[in-house]
Amino acid sequence: MDNTKQNKLHHVVIVGGGAGGLELATKLGDSLGRKGKALITLIDKSKTHVWKPLLHEIAAGSMNPEKHELDYLAQAHWHHFKFRLGSMEGLDRAKREISISPNYDEDGIEVIPRRTFQYDTLIIAVGSTTNDFGIKGAREHSIALDTQDQAERFHRRLHNALLRAQTQVEPVQAGQLEVVIVGAGATGVELSAELHNTTRELAAYGLDKIDADRDIKISLIEASDRVLPALPPKLSNSVDLELRKLRVHLYMGERVTEVTDKGVYTHSGRFIPSALVVWAAGIKAPDFLREIDGLETNRINQLVVHRTLQTTLDENIFAFGDCAACPWPGHDGTVPPRAQAAHQQASLLIKTVKYIVAGKKELPEYTYRDYGSLVNLGRYSTVGSLMGALSGGSMYIEGLFARAMYQSLYKMHLMTLHGFWVVVLQTLARLITRRTEAQVKLH
Repeated sequence: MDNTKQNKLHHVVIVGGGAGGLELATKLGDSLGRKGKALITLIDKSKTHVWKPLLHEIAAGSMNPEKHELDYLAQAHWHHFKFRLGSMEGLDRAKREISISPNYDEDGIEVIPRRTFQYDTLIIAVGSTTNDFGIKGAREHSIALDTQDQAERFHRRLHNALLRAQTQVEPVQAGQLEVVIVGAGATGVELSAELHNTTRELAAYGLDKIDADRDIKISLIEASDRVLPALPPKLSNSVDLELRKLRVHLYMGERVTEVTDKGVYTHSGRFIPSALVVWAAGIKAPDFLREIDGLETNRINQLVVHRTLQTTLDENIFAFGDCAACPWPGHDGTVPPRAQAAHQQASLLIKTVKYIVAGKKELPEYTYRDYGSLVNLGRYSTVGSLMGALSGGSMYIEGLFARAMYQSLYKMHLMTLHGFWVVVLQTLARLITRRTEAQVKLH
């Protein structure tokens, strides 16, 4: 057992180091941890953090993850919390204890044994995974973009496919250089535009046997009748037009029924050949949360929580972000799984934990504020809708202003983790080194 109840300080355990979990651990460490008022422990299955909305850029090769990843151990050292590597696999609410599965290296050798951690307050922020809905062959023959490892794996497969096509004697075969993306939500749309640019950049670096316009194809399949079905129609229509300009093949109203190593079948009998399939259709919370020690979950494994973000059956356990089903008063359903919701909930939980440590019983409640949506089509366009605080309506934006707003979201995340001046210096350094680097990852 990792005995973290030292000096009888209140122990806050945060499981999940995504954007919300890491921001929460950093802020609590800077306040309660630094002042010795509580012990803060962050647990995650990865050693480094990359902002999840950037994974499509890593997959396409337009971003080198080594220049943007954050080391959890370093962040913990700088901001007065503890980091422990591992995946949560069990919960004992009676003992206020969680169990973490063993950690193995790439050769299957155990590095870290199974451990248990005791908590006074447990906060679960494990995010979401892609939901393949049990479609035949989806798990075996497609790649999701839930983690940095998956994004890097897809990029390697894409790069190898281009190298193979360059060196083979026979002509490029049908589907050999076609990428099929299942799901036309934000991830699918942004990935398709990013791939259009990076595949052409890659082909320009000496791959002279490949005709990018003729040989490389990108297809987007969506069961709904339009791209970005969860966003306003005007934004959807604008993105649809931009994608068609990029010659992205759009298959709207097509439901995937099977994925094979040769391509994708849809309910209408259509077959789209492809050796590279990305599954970006739908999400669910990780399977281990399903009825974990009796906690209430919904059909996609999300922990059901009150507006205080406390789970319905245990006031000492909180959940937020994509893994939580939080009420949304005045709307039919729960708070949507968006990055802005996780950020807002993390901000609320900073106050909540301080109340708990101070012995206060009445906790603040969360109200979701929708500030709109932004969709980045790489170098080609950025579009979005911002919710008007005064008018109560929405304002459609595009072009440079929309791109600046999109980029500012990432900068705000970084400033939460590092502070203003660190981010300014990092940005300047990247602007300088960018001029001496390839515009796309070449390996």
